[in-house]
Amino acid sequence: MAKDRYVAYIGTYTKGSSEGIYILGLDAETSRFSERKVIPADNPSDVLVANNGHYLYSTSAQGVNAYRILPDGDLEFLNTQWTGGMRGCYLETDPQDKFLFVAGYYDGRLTVMHLNEDGSIGEIADGIYHEGMGVDETGHDFMPHITCVKLTPDLKGIFAVDNGLDQIKTYEFDEQTGKLKPIGVLRCELDSAPRLIRVDWKKNFIYVLCEQTNHVCVYQPPEVMNTDSRQVLEPIQKISTIAKGSTRKPSTFGMDFSHDGKHLFVSNTVTNTVVVYDVDEETGMLTVNCSASLSGEYPKSVAGLPDSDHFVVLGLNTGTVTVYKVNYDKQYFLMSAKPILIDQPNSIFIHKLS
Repeated sequence: MAKDRYVAYIGTYTKGSSEGIYILGLDAETSRFSERKVIPADNPSDVLVANNGHYLYSTSAQGVNAYRILPDGDLEFLNTQWTGGMRGCYLETDPQDKFLFVAGYYDGRLTVMHLNEDGSIGEIADGIYHEGMGVDETGHDFMPHITCVKLTPDLKGIFAVDNGLDQIKTYEFDEQTGKLKPIGVLRCELDSAPRLIRVDWKKNFIYVLCEQTNHVCVYQPPEVMNTDSRQVLEPIQKISTIAKGSTRKPSTFGMDFSHDGKHLFVSNTVTNTVVVYDVDEETGMLTVNCSASLSGEYPKSVAGLPDSDHFVVLGLNTGTVTVYKVNYDKQYFLMSAKPILIDQPNSIFIHKLS
């Protein structure tokens, strides 16, 4: 039986020596990466593989780029399209890969792009600007900044996480036209600065990572989807992301599940740490398994690897891609291989080749 083949696509900022999207080979048996090639692109800071596995999309200084994924994992450029706003920071597709959703950090715009049958990006289907104003005395920027877009548990809507407004706005999208309809707002704690949202697709529990208050908030389905816009929902759990023994306050930034969904990884900048949580399969609640410092600086992104016993961290300031192995029983993790050097790595997508 042929073993599974994987590649990793690394999205970067190209303001330094980085040249674009870096393709790494991944040995699933050893969880080791190998350098392969780079695809030239201008600031492809976020990368996403379509649900059908045939195409990759990235943000760019000009809008969004589309690529065909070749059998060996290489990328063939298809096209670039302008999103109607400033450069996006996060991408998502609908289940049928008919639309591409683009989160705008700089302008607070959520944009929907048509996707063509050949995988290329079509025209703008819809766009909505979030509205807000002011900066409070804590220095938390209250201007709209959309930092994440994710499908709702019923796959019929979109969560748009607004880091500036302390809100997660929910939109229904028309599966034929891509038009957005606002249907609710999850109002997070003031000054919490929600950054990422993840859904446990087995039980549909919802996890929100809050950058300023350094917490993961766990919400029970399905009430987020149908909430009245005036209602403030309380999470069923709010658990700290500050590593044990830390004397400095971090900014919590990255979050991802292990491949088997039994664990959650969270990265903290400033303190350069990762916290590993156990996920209760029945209640969805989290328990800290272990935490430790990392070798790289500013761990902006963390991702679980296919064996569920390893995770990878991108050190933005040190230009490092580093793999760690977790011993869940003994509650610790250690670096398992020499870091790969890539300037300004920002996002990673692990893709299983057909």
